[in-house]
This record gives sequence, structure tokens and C-alpha cells, in this order.
Amino acid sequence: MQHLVLDFLKVTESAAIASLPWVGSGDKIAADDAATSTMRRQFNQIQMNGTVVIGEGEIDEAPMLYIGEKLGTNSGPEVDIAVDPIEGTTPTVNGQGNAITVLAVAPKGSLLHAPDMYMSKLAVGPKAAGKINIKAPLEENMKAVAKANGKDISELTILIQDRSRHEEYINTIRKAGAKVFLFNNNDVMSAISTCIESANIDMMVGVGGAPEGVIGAVALKCLGGEMQAQLLPRNENEKLRCIEMGIADHSLPLSHK
Repeated sequence: MQHLVLDFLKVTESAAIASLPWVGSGDKIAADDAATSTMRRQFNQIQMNGTVVIGEGEIDEAPMLYIGEKLGTNSGPEVDIAVDPIEGTTPTVNGQGNAITVLAVAPKGSLLHAPDMYMSKLAVGPKAAGKINIKAPLEENMKAVAKANGKDISELTILIQDRSRHEEYINTIRKAGAKVFLFNNNDVMSAISTCIESANIDMMVGVGGAPEGVIGAVALKCLGGEMQAQLLPRNENEKLRCIEMGIADHSLPLSHK
């Protein structure tokens, strides 16, 4: 797949440029449509047999790049694609920073094939890879990460998305004496920051979108970190979708390291 790297770079670059006119516009739908349409057009010029295994089309009801969509020229390697045309649509249309166009591509069968739904995530850098357990209490994971990183718990810095659903996590972390850094959007970049030593981020924890989770997990795998996740279906329809996509037991944790 190495010979396709520059092609994939062009996909993200073109989508980012296409969304530029919508920066500060307040129109999330138009911005997402511009990036998505451009992405699809560029993907279909690549010599590959691609399938979107996780992407837009269910939560966001995007018009293209839906789960199961075939991309490419129908010649070349068979690949799985996870995609988010704009990771950070809100900051984009509000004229704020840190939005990115992002995708992950791997040989067929490598990436999680799942609905566009929510998942619980726990991400760490290389030193703590193999030391976490998403099924364990947060306090236990904090102790394990602190030990792996050679720190006291009071020295830990943990990223959490600023959402009301994370109030219990935030209280637990602060009660233990660690620091909470809140972010509003862009949990792919937040997950990656655990692998950037100068960022001094020890862990990312919380509930967010599954596409971003898969893309973040691919990035962490490349950088030597680890992400564990667990799908969180909110209703019977989402449970059925998991089963239809081959995930018979959605309660099992998913590990990428």
C-alpha cells in the first residue's frame, strides 16, 4: 500500500481546501458536504478496491462516504477505509482552529466495521501501552498509567471532551489529584497527543464517535500507543446494526495497540 500514500494525502488535502470557503460561515452542512464530495471524487481516482467500513451516514446523515460505500477504480489492492471529512465541523464554521480532514486506510479486514455510533475510549502513549484495561475502574487505569510514565497520580494530565456526560470522569480524576484538560472538539488529535512527548498528555478518556475512535486507534498504533474502546449502542436499532455488521457481542472491549 506504500505506493498509495501520496494519493491518500491528496484526498485529505483536497477536502481541506474545498472546505476553506465555509470557514466562519456557520453552515455545518455545506462545509461537510464540500469536504465529503471532494473526498469521494479524489478517492475514486485511486487504483484500489476500497470499502468504507466506518464513516459518516448514520449519526450525521452525510450524503456520501457512508458505511459500505465502494471507492476507487475497482482495480488494485482491497482496502478498508475509515473517514471523517471534517474532524471538527463546529470549529471550522465558527472560524476556530484545530479542525482536520482525516482518514485511515488499511488492508481489507484490518479495521473495525461498525455503525456510526458512540463508543467509550481510553487512549495512552507508548510507555503505558499494554498497561490499561477499559473494563477496570478509572482510578486503576490512572495508577497503571502513572506507574508506566514514572509519575505520581498528582502529576497526570488527562484529556476529556467538555461534555456533561463526562462529569463523573472529571470528578473522579480531580478527586484523585490529577489534572483535567478539557477540549471541545477534535478527539482524534486529542488521542494522538498522548503519543507526543512534548504535549505532556498522559491519557485521553471519554465517550465519543466511533469513526473518530477507529481513526485515532490507527494513529496510535502507528505511533506505538494504545487505544481501547467499547461500542455503546443507545437503542435496539443500534444493537441490531452491530449484529448485522458482525459484532455479536458489543459489550466486549476493542483493543488497538
